[in-house]
Amino acid sequence: MFHKQEVEIGGRVFSIETGLLAKQADAAVLAQYGETMVLATVVAAKEPSKDLDYFPLQVEYREKTAAAGKIPGGFFKREGRPTEKEILSSRLIDRPIRPMFPEDFKNETQIIVTVYSSDQEHDGDTIGAIAASAALMISDIPFDGPIAEVRVGRINGEFIIHPTFKQLEESELDITAAGTSDSIVMVEGEAKEISEELFLEALQFAHKHIKVLCDLQIKFQKAIGKQKRAVTPIAIDSDLEKTVKELFYLRIKELNRTVLSKDDRSNRRGAIEEEIQTQLAEKFPEQNKVISELLYKIEKQDMRQMILENGKRLDGRGVRDIRPISCQIGLLPRTHGSALFTRGETQSLTTSTLGTKSDEQKLEGLLPETTKRFLLHYNFPPFSVGEVGRLGGTGRREIGHGNLAERALKNLIPSETEFPYTIRIVSDILESNGSSSMATVCAGSLSLMDAGVPIKKAVAGIAMGLIKEPNGVAILSDILGNEDYLGDMDFKVAGTIDGVTGLQMDIKVQGISFEIMASALEQAREGRLHILNIMDETIAQPKPELSPYAPRLTTVRIPIEMIGAVIGPGGKMIRQITKDTGTEINIEDDGTITIAAVSGEASSKALEMINRITELPEVGKIYPGKVTRIMEFGAFVEFLPGKEGLVHVSQLDINRVDKVTDLLKVGDPIEVKLVKIDAEGRNNLSRKAVLMGDAYVPEEDRPRSDRRPPSGDRRDSRRPPRR
Repeated sequence: MFHKQEVEIGGRVFSIETGLLAKQADAAVLAQYGETMVLATVVAAKEPSKDLDYFPLQVEYREKTAAAGKIPGGFFKREGRPTEKEILSSRLIDRPIRPMFPEDFKNETQIIVTVYSSDQEHDGDTIGAIAASAALMISDIPFDGPIAEVRVGRINGEFIIHPTFKQLEESELDITAAGTSDSIVMVEGEAKEISEELFLEALQFAHKHIKVLCDLQIKFQKAIGKQKRAVTPIAIDSDLEKTVKELFYLRIKELNRTVLSKDDRSNRRGAIEEEIQTQLAEKFPEQNKVISELLYKIEKQDMRQMILENGKRLDGRGVRDIRPISCQIGLLPRTHGSALFTRGETQSLTTSTLGTKSDEQKLEGLLPETTKRFLLHYNFPPFSVGEVGRLGGTGRREIGHGNLAERALKNLIPSETEFPYTIRIVSDILESNGSSSMATVCAGSLSLMDAGVPIKKAVAGIAMGLIKEPNGVAILSDILGNEDYLGDMDFKVAGTIDGVTGLQMDIKVQGISFEIMASALEQAREGRLHILNIMDETIAQPKPELSPYAPRLTTVRIPIEMIGAVIGPGGKMIRQITKDTGTEINIEDDGTITIAAVSGEASSKALEMINRITELPEVGKIYPGKVTRIMEFGAFVEFLPGKEGLVHVSQLDINRVDKVTDLLKVGDPIEVKLVKIDAEGRNNLSRKAVLMGDAYVPEEDRPRSDRRPPSGDRRDSRRPPRR
């Protein structure tokens, strides 16, 4: 049955409808904002997956290029594997929706969000998140929603809901927030060094609109929603539960209060579980997964109470303490910049590489093709957590963490006018026990300074955690991996000494107040400043000189009308310059030419060749040239790149020349002087003028008796007298 609901958001109508499309899915909702239309379908298996200790949810976001009236580029004219943009959008939908399913629901579930129409103004990701939530609401799939997701910008002191792409270019922040009617559950974004207070204002502004969009979905569900499936809680033998607690509680309590490395803790914890599993295998057969789950719950509850009651954490720190930090730069001699940042058992080895215009990344998608000159790539090999794993393509987690670090640094990168390089940062995580993405931010900042990139300020990042129980709340600075896994919040904040530049927050429980967020932000600021102080001890300002292995860029501007001459017919001239000098040359439409060379000599040679091409012929100037053609009456000489002139036979030498070929052949070098540019723009050259120097007098300035005969037939001057 067709049904539609709509509401006004940000001066435009936001609508959700169902009943027309994809009717065989468990539910399908088409959401529209402006002329952007996104279809979300949800399907869940009828039976739970056996032997799984996690919820098998798959969220896929896809953009059809036809939505913007485009055909995919490349050889295969159809959409292929998801782009980074699509993967990041999938994560923006997945993260707020995943925690809203009941804990005991283990049915394989798939959410597919597809952009079918794009108005080139609004991103389909937040629209798709609302469509997915609405589809889950009206389906029979158990879901503790709704959630809604919005994007917030700020221009000239005014917050904007769902800003357009053009508005985001001017905005001082770009924040995506998702939440329920009661609280915020997910945040991700970037900013231009905003204060923590302004960030909270942005979240409050976002939540006001989130509540409106949640109310829309509740009305939608009441009108057309299906009866939800029953979720059968996993029955646990009370005797088994009691036995596990008796065997495990005191031992895990002791382990939680013993300061150990991550590896030692994992080994000791594993040995305890293996012993208990073996001990209970005969009395409670085929209950190993239930036993593991009971052990996890006991461990989690004890760790949380230890923090709340004693203010002590697994590694012995207090809630505000940050692990020991060490920073090194210049480890890798042949890279343009390198840094090693180690915080506790988390370590990032990061390099910065400087490239040219041709190294920019081309971005294709629904929007017009653009390029990107700042890139950050994050790698998380399995050995970083002591595991064996297959090395395949870049995972979604790696793309997400890299994007967060890139957004934290990008607004501090100098403009192309100031520093016309393409910049690539690569972070390899060599150890991980909590917040490797924030370690990447710190290492990235250090490596940029080591490379001599004139970034405006150093940037650091920190991950905050939360323990929230009825008997208290604790905010944790610089969380461990276990504290992330067993806690209620993962809140990453990056910034400079003056403000926030990037952030990401995932909350696993509902009911986080803005007061708790404000406390977490202030504690994060304290931690960030502590880390920045340590980083400044290693390097406080970018190095004044680039690495000797980095390309040197020389920029020159030529008249627009000379661009064609520098390029040459079919690119002949520019190819010749790059071949002869070993440089890379980029020419912009405004006449700006950038020469990239490893050596100053090569750069100077290329610049000289370009200057000669763009040089205007100057009468009276002597030029080195090359003979290009020979005629009876003289030789044509290329005296500037692409510019020829005639040396008349009478101007070839001080002495008379009978035949041009007696003196010259094609390809010979020759020094000539430009003596005249005639009314038709032809260049008259003279070798004779060069040889005579100051004694040379142009023909038109000589007495008439000394001038050569006007006729081209010079034999008249040699006729014998008549008899």
